[in-house]
Amino acid sequence: MSTVGVRALLRAALPARAGDGDAWEGRAPVLRWGRARDDDGRGASGDVPGVGAVSGESPYRNEAWRVTTPRRFFPGVVVEWRMYSDRTHGSLLGLACGDALGRPVEFNSASKISAEHGRLDEMVGYGMWNQPAGTITDDTEQALCIARSLVEQQDFDPADIADRFVAWYDSGPFDIGHMTMKAMSRLKHGDAWDEAGQHVWEQSREGQNAGNGSVMRCPPLAIPYASDWDRLVEVSRQSSQITHADPRCAYGCAILNLTIAGLLVDVDTPLQDALDYVGIDAPDELVTALEPLARGDSPGTLETSGYVVHSLQTALHDGLVSDSAEEAIVTAVNRGGDTDTIGAIAGAVAGARFGVSQLPDQWLNAIDETDELERLATQLTNVG
Repeated sequence: MSTVGVRALLRAALPARAGDGDAWEGRAPVLRWGRARDDDGRGASGDVPGVGAVSGESPYRNEAWRVTTPRRFFPGVVVEWRMYSDRTHGSLLGLACGDALGRPVEFNSASKISAEHGRLDEMVGYGMWNQPAGTITDDTEQALCIARSLVEQQDFDPADIADRFVAWYDSGPFDIGHMTMKAMSRLKHGDAWDEAGQHVWEQSREGQNAGNGSVMRCPPLAIPYASDWDRLVEVSRQSSQITHADPRCAYGCAILNLTIAGLLVDVDTPLQDALDYVGIDAPDELVTALEPLARGDSPGTLETSGYVVHSLQTALHDGLVSDSAEEAIVTAVNRGGDTDTIGAIAGAVAGARFGVSQLPDQWLNAIDETDELERLATQLTNVG
């Protein structure tokens, strides 16, 4: 089924409601898939492949599907399968949309963006990096490295991800962060995946040691580990350690992915749940910046630098308070500064919140990688 077909299917299906009564519960790698009870009133059981369900090929595709999370994380939370699929796809595609929308105005001020574009809300070409409209940058390219590794290895393999980062680096990307570039050099010269980022961090002074280069790429991890928060925290931190070993970066990845995991199953307080889960282990500076957002407060000033705390605070704010995915991404990008990365993070959050069905088709059609991202989002639900 084509990408447009998947989006159309999801739009046509939402909202849908599962049947009343006791749910059938089969076992899937990530979440439990269910359908309404059989006609005779008794629950049925069996394994149902998620890929078939996503592509519309499940033998039960006409049933009212729903997904339940393990009660140890979200007691009593039930999410319909179509909504869950819409949101997993939305998280990856939202990341790419924010990245591509922000790419041509990266490092521009809000006033310069306004003077040149008014309110930038469509994909435009050239500008920063002189690339065609819809071109993604290192944010999405590295997220693709992670997603491809997860699907092909069927688990989180940091050494494999590091190898893919190096191969991507060797391809000559037009955009790459300083800490990532230094870590790639160390990996090429023999550092292990858990050594390169640590060495770069130890040799970097404060102010240049906690960039946003790992949080921008980590959202694919939230899909296969959405229901195993211990593991999600572990893999999120390790994914950061490859290039960004500072605890603010590592725990920033964990908090972002826990928040996305909560959004995928429609919890009421996703950021607060994430902060509660990491508890006192997370750096105070990071928690202090995010706690007001969890309470529903908007800081008086939202910074747009590449510092991980600034990027997360601004992107989570826009992703969680906006009235639509489009508004979240447009708002984040038009703030100026590190537009592609803050747009990508806000897009991943808003995409998980609203779903791919709410992202503008004209954005998705402009991005060459849309079909692959859709396919990977489907496959990631079956990793593990």
